[in-house]
Amino acid sequence: MIQTTTRIQLRPMIDADIAQVLDIERQSFPTMWPQTAYKRELTNKIARYLVIARPSEEAAPEASGLTGIWGAVRRAVGATDATLSDDFLMGFIGVWLMVNEAHIVTIATREECRRQGVGERLLIAAIALAQDADQEVVTLEVRASNVSAQAMYEKYAFAKVGLRKHYYTDDREDAVIMTTPDIFVPSYKKLLDGLRDEHRAAHPELWA
Repeated sequence: MIQTTTRIQLRPMIDADIAQVLDIERQSFPTMWPQTAYKRELTNKIARYLVIARPSEEAAPEASGLTGIWGAVRRAVGATDATLSDDFLMGFIGVWLMVNEAHIVTIATREECRRQGVGERLLIAAIALAQDADQEVVTLEVRASNVSAQAMYEKYAFAKVGLRKHYYTDDREDAVIMTTPDIFVPSYKKLLDGLRDEHRAAHPELWA
């Protein structure tokens, strides 16, 4: 269970997090990215990776809002990488900021932290990041059999728009392509605001 006595952070992923990210991947996916892939992704100009973590007592506090988070937190972690390597990661998400489209390339939650709002918090953060970067829509692929994940995405108005046949290399399962409507239209912003408020009320420890 999530411990609420220690402040929980939403922050960018750093090199020191990769070992724990790989551990979460092992719990979540049949196939995994190699460590070198994540190291490349952290220098990829279009990629943004966020983690939710319980920081060590020595870690410097960070801002939790998405507006301006990227520059502010990178400046902060530049001086504190050694202590942040001791953070306990609960989940992570990766987003590519493409032309008018934010593509969620990966999202995973540590097994012991599932069904506690972590995945949904990461999804909200990714959509907010896309808005902050002036992207029009958010897209992703999800396993055809993963109906629980699809339900969460549909809650945030992701619609099924296509199918990638035999997309996953481990078992050749199909991937469902899902995408949001324009995330800047008033109706979507109203939906997101309401869902964000509901999540914050239900899981205040993830919004500290």
